[in-house]
Amino acid sequence: MQTSFTAAQLADPAMAASEAVIRKCVHCGFCTATCPTYVLLGDELDSPRGRIYLMKEMLETEAQPTAEVVKHIDRCLSCLSCMTTCPSGVNYMHLVDHARAYIEQRYRRPWHERVLRAVLAAVLPHPARFRLALALARLARPVEPFVGKLPALKPVAAMLALAPPRPAARASATAAPVADARGRVALLQGCAEPVLRPEIRAAAVRLLNRAGFDVVFAPDEGCCGALVHHMGREGASLEAARRNVDAWTRELEGRGLDAILVTASGCGTTIKDYGFMLRDDPAYAAKAARVSELTKDISEFLAGIALPAGTGAAPGLTVAYHGACSLQHGQKVTEAPRRLLTAAGFTVRSPAEAHLCCGSAGTYNILQPDIAGRLGARKVTNLERLGADVIATGNIGCAMQIGRRTVLPVVHTVELIDWVTGGPPPVALGNQPMRA
Repeated sequence: MQTSFTAAQLADPAMAASEAVIRKCVHCGFCTATCPTYVLLGDELDSPRGRIYLMKEMLETEAQPTAEVVKHIDRCLSCLSCMTTCPSGVNYMHLVDHARAYIEQRYRRPWHERVLRAVLAAVLPHPARFRLALALARLARPVEPFVGKLPALKPVAAMLALAPPRPAARASATAAPVADARGRVALLQGCAEPVLRPEIRAAAVRLLNRAGFDVVFAPDEGCCGALVHHMGREGASLEAARRNVDAWTRELEGRGLDAILVTASGCGTTIKDYGFMLRDDPAYAAKAARVSELTKDISEFLAGIALPAGTGAAPGLTVAYHGACSLQHGQKVTEAPRRLLTAAGFTVRSPAEAHLCCGSAGTYNILQPDIAGRLGARKVTNLERLGADVIATGNIGCAMQIGRRTVLPVVHTVELIDWVTGGPPPVALGNQPMRA
């Protein structure tokens, strides 16, 4: 795609990176076939190709973003399915992230949107605040049907509907030193996952310990920054990245790390991009690149090591595997989870339209509840058609989005692998134990 950025504009590293991305687009339109919003809405401006045109014009002219442009950029899930499909290697992720930061700086949203986004940014990345917010949401759930009738308050109704009906079961994630350890890994503590499903991290720690790895939680590590990053809050996301790079670098320069492991694939995609995010920071560029290189999804790591022998705990169970967009498109990790589950003795099935997003996408199911709801229902229909006993995924957002729409138990892949190699049965959503 031809561009007309000025030399002065291209002196800005962010603008230069976006210009390089735009120039790779050849207008082929392959992305439209796999874009969830285009599939649902049929509007060219709600396809990656259409959004690239909008972003190109906005950035080239350094225009004040219009409400129409912001609407179509906001509707993008950042599912990155377009990047899997694109034959030209267009890095849509970096382009849309830049556009969102540009919009955040130059567009004044309606007051209710500003308040909602400020609340999400102030609460979700902080587990203690998030836990309190969920408790308040449970008290307010009876008014959700009435709140949802007001268009401006639909996102508030979505937040109330997403809150689990009861607090998550307590699950210890204490990592004990391993005798004659094969290696040492850091496990991201995360922000939303330990509040919503603490048993996921507990299962990961048990499994890694039994596999012979010491597991550490780096002091001072916090939210990966993905939630605020995708809302265009660049300053907050870079601050989170620097804090985590410092925390893991101390571990690397101390006793060392073989890997930095992540159980929430949405976080993993962002951490693997720290090297790009901090590329122009002379104090952090090299350290961030090292952190990104060491980061692996938990399934990616487990697929490359020898696991404890199976116990035969789950003979004959069929698993419907949902590949989170951040894992299959963002990190290009597609086969490792299926291989793990198959090797563990499960029958693994993939749904129709496996490439389409479930509609979770970080805060998307709050900020765009109508589109997210349609995508969630579509995903669950396809998953339930498989006749499986359990649904497995690798991202907490997907687990919550799918779990509230199905009676099937929804668990993390690592919970199933932990179970069949000596751990306890997973706790499905609703706190009901799975049965072999």
